Amino acid sequence: MFDFVHQKKIIVQVILLLAVLPFMFWGVQSYRTDGQESYVAVVEGEEIPRREFEQALRNQHETMRNMLGDKFDSTMFDNPQMRLAVLESLIQKKLLKREAANVGLTVLDSQLAREIQNISAFHEDQKFSYQRYEELLRRQEMTPAMFELRVVAEIMQQQLLEAITRSAMIPDIVTRNVAHLSEVKREINQVKIEPQHFVSQITPDEAAIQSYYDNHQADFLLPERVRIEYLVLSLEELTQQEEVTADEIRNYFDEHQSEFGQEEQRKASHILITVPATASDDEKATARDKAENLLAQLKVEPEKFAELASENSEDQGSAKVGGDLGFLGRGILVKEFEDELFQMQPNEIRGPVETAFGFHIIRLSEIKPAKIASLEEVRDDIEQILKRQKAASSFGKIAEDFSNIVYEQSDSLQSAAEKFGLPIKQSGWIDKKSKEPAIVTNEKLLQAIFSDDVINDKRNTEAIEVMSDTLVSARVLEHKSAAIQSLDVVRDEIIDRVKKQLAAELAEQEGRAKLAQLQAGEDALVSWDDAKEVSYMRPQGMEIDTLRTIFQTEIGKLPAYTGITGSDGSFNLIRINRVIEPVSLDKAQYQVFSNQLKQMIVQEELSSYQLGLRQRYDVKIREESY
Repeated sequence: MFDFVHQKKIIVQVILLLAVLPFMFWGVQSYRTDGQESYVAVVEGEEIPRREFEQALRNQHETMRNMLGDKFDSTMFDNPQMRLAVLESLIQKKLLKREAANVGLTVLDSQLAREIQNISAFHEDQKFSYQRYEELLRRQEMTPAMFELRVVAEIMQQQLLEAITRSAMIPDIVTRNVAHLSEVKREINQVKIEPQHFVSQITPDEAAIQSYYDNHQADFLLPERVRIEYLVLSLEELTQQEEVTADEIRNYFDEHQSEFGQEEQRKASHILITVPATASDDEKATARDKAENLLAQLKVEPEKFAELASENSEDQGSAKVGGDLGFLGRGILVKEFEDELFQMQPNEIRGPVETAFGFHIIRLSEIKPAKIASLEEVRDDIEQILKRQKAASSFGKIAEDFSNIVYEQSDSLQSAAEKFGLPIKQSGWIDKKSKEPAIVTNEKLLQAIFSDDVINDKRNTEAIEVMSDTLVSARVLEHKSAAIQSLDVVRDEIIDRVKKQLAAELAEQEGRAKLAQLQAGEDALVSWDDAKEVSYMRPQGMEIDTLRTIFQTEIGKLPAYTGITGSDGSFNLIRINRVIEPVSLDKAQYQVFSNQLKQMIVQEELSSYQLGLRQRYDVKIREESY
């Protein structure tokens, strides 16, 4: 959501279990027959069950919905990359849990009790309620013991990561050098010598064309390809075939009425002045003074909140959007922030509010009242839930029958199509690296399609799970072996490539000749573009290699000249006119920069640490299952 929530709130991810509507999007947890695999990955021998993965998807779904509000699009969770990202998060949790146990970390009972009692989702009248605690866990089919094990795991993982984050140290001289390098500017003029200016001068001869063809034949290789026909058996399609009565819908609504609707949500923005955990009293006082000064400005000019947040907030994620945090419900924020936010009136600004992350200035923009949905409002949702539940109860048996038929009657898909009422679809030409259509370009299915049995013996593939609850069987209609296209077919493409290659060489030759003249003090007849100031923080659209060249150029005598070939083949001829030294940072600005630099280094160290864990432990993902 925003940076400061993730840094300290140990239980947030666990509590999201209790904030979702489990039945709204994935009504089925497990419907497979005994013995069939129902896991999505294995971490050092420990399976990640499909049930746990689907719960994580629900949690992420609800988090994104709370963040984006009306802009939320649930179809983003149909994207394989999004689903894989959720799975990778689960894998990291398993790795951290295992590593925490291996290094001997423990959690005291008193610490566990304190963390659970501080979770606002379990509060009534601002106090922990054991009855509410049990009730919320019961809705998720969890016992207190099960939940406490998860909380213990979260705390241990937090302890493990904190050991890394607290060890990050940046010497003062490094901070000052990085700050200087980030802000120091060069005033430059630039001119680009474009390859296209030379293309008309070039006519490749036959020898050049033949040479390019001979040396780049791999570029003109047509891979092995097939056209296929296929059947898709999915839970989604079976769901639409089910029927639900009005009485069933009414009964479901009556039994689950409390789960429908929307809790109160508040649209908030904030300005965060961070305070490190190791900060001295003087540093805390400085941060508080800065927050109070900002609040005083906002009391006079509240309309400048977004501007001041962009300039001053040290929560980098929200600062980019004027401090906007979106709509937030209870149970997600740290307690001090949440308590203040839910006492405020629209357009009110309060602060400074102290949390473990520092001092916050909070603005409340809008309130969405809690809403209990009527039966009519959720009738369609309930109908889909019940249809899916009915389809799920028989999907395991249907999937098994489908698998048997396409295997036993492997010379045709017609029998399976007729039995299950499925259309036989056809693809265009696909190869082993094709990405579309997504339903048939699953890696495991492509391996089966390009197997000898399927190509040479004209057999159906086995029924393969290409995504959750979706089976596909295919057979080959046409096959073409890999072949290199003839020179006659690719001649025009080669001529175009050779022209561009030679034109880029001519552009660089002319550029370097002009550069040598300028460096020798001669007039190279260059028409420079308008002067502009560039720095690493404000590159003005320049490529990073060009920036490096500018800042690595000797500037003992100005103007200085340099040049480099860009990624588009153009030669960038550059004149450096002057160096603009940055204004010295005051104490507060230096502290902000130091904190941001430390966050970057901590993130790099965490990423490296997690990558190391991934390499040390055995991790296997069932790609067809997520």
